[in-house]
Amino acid sequence: MATKTKTAGDTFKNTAETVAKNGADAFKNGLEKAVKGYDQALGFGKETVEAYLKAANAAGKGVETFQNEMYLFSKQSVEETIAATKAVLGAKSVHEAIEIQSDFAKSAFDTYVGQVNRLNEIMLSATKEAFEPIQGRIQAWAEVVQTARHA
Repeated sequence: MATKTKTAGDTFKNTAETVAKNGADAFKNGLEKAVKGYDQALGFGKETVEAYLKAANAAGKGVETFQNEMYLFSKQSVEETIAATKAVLGAKSVHEAIEIQSDFAKSAFDTYVGQVNRLNEIMLSATKEAFEPIQGRIQAWAEVVQTARHA
């Protein structure tokens, strides 16, 4: 009976040691994965902040370009309106004044349509440049999630 007790004790001891060793290994592996994930999250956060800064700078440049274009268009429009008004007032006949006004209206409309297209291009370009870094971070986040799922 002493032999059976000793064998049962040894079996219990070996099982306890195996459980403790497996538990320690599992804890170590889990901790390593958590630390690795934490490091990835920190790196991801830093890169995301940098991406947002790039996006903000691109948006700021886009707004600046848009404002400059609007200023130049407004200045040109006022100058052309003044010139057309002077020409209408200097007309020698009503028919000539109507012709000058019609030509000015057509020219102003064509200029306006061209300017709207130009402003649209500026906004599309600025938007694309602003969202490009953020889009890269979204792709990076998808990769981080995918990697975490497979780990």
